[in-house]
Amino acid sequence: MHTIIRGGRLLDIERHSAEPADILIEGDTVHTVGPPGMAAPAGAALRDATGRLLMPGLVNSHTHGHNNLAKSFGDRWNLELLLNAAPWITGNRTLEDKYLSTLIGAVEMVRKGCTAAYDLNFEFPVPTTDGLEAIGRAYGDVGMRAVVAPMMADRTFYQAIPGLLDALPDALRRNAEAVAVEPFATSLAAWEGALRSWPFSRDRVRLALAPTIPHHCSEAFLRAANEAAAEHGAGFHTHLGESKVQAHAGMRLYGMTQTAYLDRLGVLGPGFTAAHAVWLDRDDMQRIGDAGGAVAHNPGSNARLGSGLAAARALLDAGVRVGIGTDACTCSDNLNMFEAMRVASMVSRVQELDPERWLSTDEILTLATKGSASVLGFGDEIGAIEPGRKADIVFLELGQINYVPLNDPVNQVVHGEDGTGVESVMIGGRMVLEGRRMVTVDEAKLARDAEAAAERLAAANAGARATAERLEGPVRSFALALAREDYHIERHARCTH
Repeated sequence: MHTIIRGGRLLDIERHSAEPADILIEGDTVHTVGPPGMAAPAGAALRDATGRLLMPGLVNSHTHGHNNLAKSFGDRWNLELLLNAAPWITGNRTLEDKYLSTLIGAVEMVRKGCTAAYDLNFEFPVPTTDGLEAIGRAYGDVGMRAVVAPMMADRTFYQAIPGLLDALPDALRRNAEAVAVEPFATSLAAWEGALRSWPFSRDRVRLALAPTIPHHCSEAFLRAANEAAAEHGAGFHTHLGESKVQAHAGMRLYGMTQTAYLDRLGVLGPGFTAAHAVWLDRDDMQRIGDAGGAVAHNPGSNARLGSGLAAARALLDAGVRVGIGTDACTCSDNLNMFEAMRVASMVSRVQELDPERWLSTDEILTLATKGSASVLGFGDEIGAIEPGRKADIVFLELGQINYVPLNDPVNQVVHGEDGTGVESVMIGGRMVLEGRRMVTVDEAKLARDAEAAAERLAAANAGARATAERLEGPVRSFALALAREDYHIERHARCTH
């Protein structure tokens, strides 16, 4: 029941230091953090952390497990071209594919020091109990914590953007119109059915809701999803203001920003998370902050897709809870929270002239741990190494070149670590990665299974890919024309030069 970690140096984020300390773990929870050589119960298992920097597990506030089998498809895709490609990059998935795709991402995250994630997973055309349980099982098998939020919509991408269908040539319009989604009541019923039979411990893997993008959902759907989330105490996670096209779509559909629209519907609240939040004005930020809501900041994805840069400092000023995320393997290519932190730091510096307004490294590391934990709804349970919190601990090798010499460990974790320093990972007192070897997964088998699935899915989705590639030109032209139109946020004071 007890484990004592001795010989390590404990990262103190606030003080930018790493002093020697011992950690006593009782079951899955940190019991005591004390000086080297502190007493431990008789029979406590000893874990030697000599030469290791001990830090809390990173928490990924936004990713998409279904995209891991579609890793790195597409290069010069903006968000709209990525959404256009979605039917073929994620189509024809079997139950085993859904499990396998999630497993790939979970292994990558653990290997790069991440111990929990908010996963907006997708099943077409509707979430299923078996599919959601396969996704949850993948996280359980790896040993990660996760919030699994099935993405839902009752409008397709082509229906959601005003004028897009009409702009397509007749033959291509018929292809776009052939894409269909289920009525929202079907999706919500499937989610509630999965919730009733959920077989996993909710302190490890829990369910939330993800109406994918506001204008992909009818007003009735958004209201019903919000009511379901409130009834079951579940999170509500959506993509908000990710691209300029989305911002324009909101104004055309609602006569107001998407955030103002969600506020009018009563959706904003403590369980609400907006992913990206690039195209928000100060009033939008204040609405989310006043409601107690959160933003998942995904700077790498936003840059990769050319969406823009979210104003993280302004969000914090507005009282918004902010976490850091990687987004998906199709728009960020890796699930490396160390890279996400480094990019978040760099992005804040090109948005502000005054260095005092830049996000400091201790702020960023706090956002990627405690901040993201709050976004996931794990609150005070994870995100720090202190008594009463779960023993989710990353062991970084101080002999690794990123820490030679060790001058400022917080700066070096945020600006210098790339995942290569991760030697071991403990989640809930259990070693999941030990000595750079995954304890819970046969990675050689994982690689074989993934290659076989990728080959099979490429053949199965060849027709859908050809259709999407024919649609790509008209979609690009329409999205560019819309994005080139003026948008009111450009006339608002923002945290930019």
